[in-house]
Amino acid sequence: MKTIRRWKRTQSAIGASVALLAGLYSLGAAASDEHDHEHESVKHVLLISFDGLHEQDVARCIGSNACPNLALLAKSGTTYTNAHTPHLSDSFPGLAALVTGGSPKSAGLFYDVSYDRTLYAPSDSSCTGKQGWNVVFDETTGIDGENGGALTHLNGGGAFNPQAIPHALVNGVCTPVYPHNYVKTNTIFEVVKQNVKGARTAWADKHAWGYDWLNGPSGTGVDDLSRTEINSIDPATNTNYIDIYTHTEKFDNLHVQSLINEIDGKDSTGQSSADIPTVFGTNFQTLSVAQKATVAAGGGYLDASFTPGPQVSGAIAYLDNALGRIVSELKQHNLYSSTAIIVTAKHGQSPTDHSKLVKNGDTLSKLLEANNYLDPNGNFGQNSTKSGNLNDGTGLVDTGFVQTDDVGLIWLRDQSQLPAVVKTLKDNLSCNAPGICADGPQAYILYGQQLNGWFGDPARGRTPDIVVQPNPGVIYTSSTAKDEEHGGNAPDDSHLGLVVYVPHAHHAGRTNDERVSTTQVAPTILRLLDLEPELLHSVAVEGTRALPGYDRERF
Repeated sequence: MKTIRRWKRTQSAIGASVALLAGLYSLGAAASDEHDHEHESVKHVLLISFDGLHEQDVARCIGSNACPNLALLAKSGTTYTNAHTPHLSDSFPGLAALVTGGSPKSAGLFYDVSYDRTLYAPSDSSCTGKQGWNVVFDETTGIDGENGGALTHLNGGGAFNPQAIPHALVNGVCTPVYPHNYVKTNTIFEVVKQNVKGARTAWADKHAWGYDWLNGPSGTGVDDLSRTEINSIDPATNTNYIDIYTHTEKFDNLHVQSLINEIDGKDSTGQSSADIPTVFGTNFQTLSVAQKATVAAGGGYLDASFTPGPQVSGAIAYLDNALGRIVSELKQHNLYSSTAIIVTAKHGQSPTDHSKLVKNGDTLSKLLEANNYLDPNGNFGQNSTKSGNLNDGTGLVDTGFVQTDDVGLIWLRDQSQLPAVVKTLKDNLSCNAPGICADGPQAYILYGQQLNGWFGDPARGRTPDIVVQPNPGVIYTSSTAKDEEHGGNAPDDSHLGLVVYVPHAHHAGRTNDERVSTTQVAPTILRLLDLEPELLHSVAVEGTRALPGYDRERF
């Protein structure tokens, strides 16, 4: 497919020349030519996800001068104050939105722990057994997780855990399904590599092997995919990197250094020379860890106005400093004037208002088990493994599954039970046992035609049969270790910060309050690089537009 390169600009240049010869050259034409020249200066796009970053965090920290580096980007760019995730806000659908331009309906990513009725177990290499597998692409996707092993290596052990890789029949051949086979659409990394001569791509994230899906179906979209595992054991402390936000900073610093190495003309490790990536970026976890920490321990927020507690304040200060280091490196190498920078998040966190917090345990799963819609003893999916750990290869097949955080995704064991299950859920909406806390005005039970419209037909195997969005503030857990979570469509989950800096842009310093989706980031990135957004399959299927201000061929 062809890119939308320069032919229209050539026409404009010819027209301007003719007008000049005729003495009719106008200021408007001159401004247009200047604008074209400025747009052509974008050679690199840096995408940064500060996981947990709400729009209110951006407004508050800029207003109080608590994030001067982000404020400088906003002053030179556009701040979108009404940006939202596409209905689900877990890390997988959140990042897929940013790099595919699609929602779970086209990208096929609902959670890092999900279910697919068409897949066979990892041990079923002939695809002759039952179908229906609980797919887990998280920290245990690395070989360190094999047989429930300890996660002892920062790189996840250096290979895939074979027990984490299910199978599918592809043209009659039983084929392993790696994460890059699991995503259903291509990514910006693939498009850029295929359509920009000499392009290089890079990314760093929190799981060493689960994020292989960023490569896209080709399996080769990211030239430099940094293999870092946040759940690995730090030998200096004998704990993983998410025990406290200051320890998470140490992990995130690895990603800062990766970006600095890449800006310096090296690979992410700094060991080899490499071209500066055309599209690159990373994810930060520090803020997310600080938000989840209990209010009693100084985590989360102090009130409904997003006043940050001590840990969140410290995390935002750290992230802004990290951003400043990255921008400084770009400037040092004369790249700031040719690099667009997008700062946003995969997801927010809920509830920021601690008074709304409800933790009754996983009442949703218990209700389904009690009514025999799932195994009454909880033996469904990989909740029942020989080692007691996910991804040891011994999970049960064809059982249905439930994934809960501050949302509930339900894949029924028997899809014919849908009407009965929905009735049971609707009969138990209150927070009183055995209720599921979904009786408020912002709660809903999604199924049938509306669910199909949002997420696709469950009959195809990937889409949940039912999505339960409980009252904002409800977390389906009894854990005392965290007071916030994400994954659903509650306001605090889905309303995110989004700042876009483009060198020399005429609309610098603007605020845009139109409602936009984070899916619009991906086509915007392609626009900035003079590529056709529809080269992304999800963009073509869902009709995703670039962000306002970048949704035309010339801007």
